[in-house]
Amino acid sequence: MGQLPGSAYFIRIVAQSRDQHVSPPNKNFSSEFLLEEAYAPISNRFAPLTLLLGQLLTALFRSLKEELLMAKAKPASEIDWNNLGFDYMDLPYRFLAHYQNGKWDDGELSEDATLHINEGSTSLHYGQADFEGLKAYRTKDGSIQLFRPDQNAKRMTRSSQRLLMPPFPEDKFINAVKEVVKANADYVPPYGTGATLYLRPLLIGVGGNIGVHPASEYIFTIFAMPVGAYYKGGLKPTNFTTSYYDRAAPHGTGQSKVGGNYGGSLLPGDEAHQAGYSDVIYLDPATHTKIEEAGSANFFGITQAGEFVTPKSESILPSITKYSLLWLAEHRLGLKPIEGDVFIDDLDRFTEAGAMGTAAVIAPIGGIEYQDQLHVFYSETEVGPITRKLYDELTGIQFGDVEAPEGWIQRVD
Repeated sequence: MGQLPGSAYFIRIVAQSRDQHVSPPNKNFSSEFLLEEAYAPISNRFAPLTLLLGQLLTALFRSLKEELLMAKAKPASEIDWNNLGFDYMDLPYRFLAHYQNGKWDDGELSEDATLHINEGSTSLHYGQADFEGLKAYRTKDGSIQLFRPDQNAKRMTRSSQRLLMPPFPEDKFINAVKEVVKANADYVPPYGTGATLYLRPLLIGVGGNIGVHPASEYIFTIFAMPVGAYYKGGLKPTNFTTSYYDRAAPHGTGQSKVGGNYGGSLLPGDEAHQAGYSDVIYLDPATHTKIEEAGSANFFGITQAGEFVTPKSESILPSITKYSLLWLAEHRLGLKPIEGDVFIDDLDRFTEAGAMGTAAVIAPIGGIEYQDQLHVFYSETEVGPITRKLYDELTGIQFGDVEAPEGWIQRVD
């Protein structure tokens, strides 16, 4: 009989043990006996068989562990930085901290991409979970910097408080972000590729719970991955569609970056993609007459009169990119910033439009479908001139090519 692979050893052992007729042909109990068709009572061989089984199990688990480690991200030198999508990648390090007995521990870097939590965790049953999104940028001189991470820390604090979760301290939040970036520095894409290192802070309720009440234990983690453009095609106009569904309820959790807001967006998002659109434009839940935001970004429109207009609502996520662009539109481009009602029946006022956010950066909107009619803005194929200027100004600051307003940039040393 020929040599069997490792998994076959187990099948052979189990089968022979059940038959209770196997006896090795020699007293040293070498593994070769598994390859023979010798049969005899096994009672006097049970102990060494158990030992061998344990050794084989250990070898198998070691092999599986090595395979799992090999499944991690490929070496940075093998990544095609110019053709990255917006996809998960298991990088070597992430940050992990625990909240127990009323306080957060200091946290530490971890190589384990899995979270081990109780089946009764409130994050699983009741959505007690919030998250953030920010990026690290490689500059022309090779250094790495963050764009307004203090604002992400503040927003996550507000989101956590909305779900009765203990916020992770904001100063420790920023330090942890920098730790993760430094530990995965090889995966910060090179300058000039347009790609970035995306970071995802996450806070979840864990521990054994079953009633609808806050958890007593929590996990805070930050993981990272190199990413390209969120919408396929990068800085090219794409079409959006409005939806019958609501993103968030009045006085609900729309202003918080919590998991439940996004779970409900999967169906309308999928329907939009199936119909050939890049994303959904949600209308206000009360009247369905005003634009709120897109499924994964805020909306903006530019008027012929030089106005930079964005919706204002209690159920809109306060986008860091949005408020950065409101400032840049006024102080760098001389536009008039307006945050107010944007009626879906009044799209003719805009000569250009787009979506904006950390993941999307700026995504030009070619047209918006509403009631079976497609309203086209500047063009379905070309980027509008003001949108282009805003994009260049924002990304110039983020990549270190344009002077940043005070406090917007933090270096990762």
